[in-house]
Amino acid sequence: MSMTSMRRIVLAAAVSAAAMASAHGPAEAGSYGRMPTEPARFTDPNRVAKLSGAFPEIDRLMSEFAARFHVPGIAYGVLIDGQLAHTGAVGSRDLSSSAPVDADTVFRIASMTKSFTALSILELRDEGKHSLDDPSERYVPELAGLVYPTADSPRVTIRHLLSHAEGFPEDNPWGDRQLAATDEQMGEMLRRGIPFSNPPGLAYEYSNYGFAILGRIVSRVSGMRYRDYVTASILKPLGLSSTTLDPAAVPPSRIARGYRWEDGTWKEEPPLADGAFGAMGGMLTSIRDLGRYVAFMMSAWPPRDDADPGPIRRASVREMQQVWRPSPASVARHPSTSEIQLNTGGYGFGLRVSQTCAFRHVVAHSGGLPGFGSQMRWLPEHGVGVIALGSLTYTSWGAVIDSAVDALAKTGGLQARVVQPSAALVEARDAVLRLLAGWDDQLADRIAADNLFLDQSKDRRRRELDEHRRRVGTCRPDGAFDVENALRGQWTMSCERGALRVAITLAPTMPPRVQFLGVRQIASPGERAPSATCAQ
Repeated sequence: MSMTSMRRIVLAAAVSAAAMASAHGPAEAGSYGRMPTEPARFTDPNRVAKLSGAFPEIDRLMSEFAARFHVPGIAYGVLIDGQLAHTGAVGSRDLSSSAPVDADTVFRIASMTKSFTALSILELRDEGKHSLDDPSERYVPELAGLVYPTADSPRVTIRHLLSHAEGFPEDNPWGDRQLAATDEQMGEMLRRGIPFSNPPGLAYEYSNYGFAILGRIVSRVSGMRYRDYVTASILKPLGLSSTTLDPAAVPPSRIARGYRWEDGTWKEEPPLADGAFGAMGGMLTSIRDLGRYVAFMMSAWPPRDDADPGPIRRASVREMQQVWRPSPASVARHPSTSEIQLNTGGYGFGLRVSQTCAFRHVVAHSGGLPGFGSQMRWLPEHGVGVIALGSLTYTSWGAVIDSAVDALAKTGGLQARVVQPSAALVEARDAVLRLLAGWDDQLADRIAADNLFLDQSKDRRRRELDEHRRRVGTCRPDGAFDVENALRGQWTMSCERGALRVAITLAPTMPPRVQFLGVRQIASPGERAPSATCAQ
């Protein structure tokens, strides 16, 4: 029997068990097996058409940005549901020839390389070749001589390096100029030691040096040069044929030259070679390849039962996109609307992860080197991303990408996937609706977790529901089930004299039973629970 056939049989049995439970009451503990849940999904069939309506405005924003900030050449794209739905390019890849930029022009992406390094580390971890909590000196012996800042400092681990928590000082200006260092030169640097700005594991501080060390760990663990491992394990499987760590491998007819704007003119930046620090910022790619790469990162969402084609496990790709080291929160005003903007989050593994007033999960990374600046940003719950490459030193993309996302939001199509309830949650909601219509001791006992009537007696809960019915009259659900996760949800009931808001949470038992039941009177069906938005 094939694995696919076996999975179908298991799923069918689970669905059948859930259906029987719905018909005859909850099954005994342990009889459910795995509780199947549907992945979150989009509910607007016109969302792609709506989002596409923002493309002309995004083109205008990007053209104005390039002109205002003197960027010689840019390329950008918008991703929707795993597809590079729109691309654009402005300016020249080489000012001496005025050759235009297009979707296949290859730019340096600097620190966006760090996500490729993190993928490599996680793939090797998944193969059982190391643990993220291993001390890094196990694979880079030169680190054994580090002099730690306090006697109680923990040893630097791979996890510390991945999340910028190793305690090394922020080193952006210095790190940019180390790309060409040889393995021997880097080894000598390591033997001389590294100063600490914080003890390891205590605080976030961005370290290019730390990711260069991760590249060395990839080489030691895999037995291959970092460049060769990334090419074989990530670039080729994803079909990223224009992506490379070797600038010399890019045809002269496709490479973007890097410039700085100085004294009212553009000055070409000398190209930087790839060397031992390449794992922190040596990658080059095109907007077309970057679109494929970001689509792969976005494809990890939502968690689901579909086949997992790799090359890195979906769960590991999602692991990268979670906060592992918090960074300080910031509050600012939107430059055009003056609305308050909260940004909180931190660093995942090779990626920045944040939450704003508008979006609770934003994943991004920028890259900057002499001659270049880039950014990739996506909204996992919304299935949308924006990517951009530029040929100006430290091209600052943040504000214009904010504006591009605003343009997408204004179409009305930028809505998050809707979380789907489990069969157990739907069953519990239906049972609670029957209790609200008329109390039934046997039904109440059947759905209650062991704490429910200890926290508040059965008689008291019955009297409370009777009192609600007396005040508001006959009620009916308004049709919306606001599901937070597979085991928690709430809904509104329209009543003869007002409305009720009902919330339930199921317990961590099999079968899941109701551990929390809240019912409150509200003014009207239009009133909803407070949302996590920012105050003006």
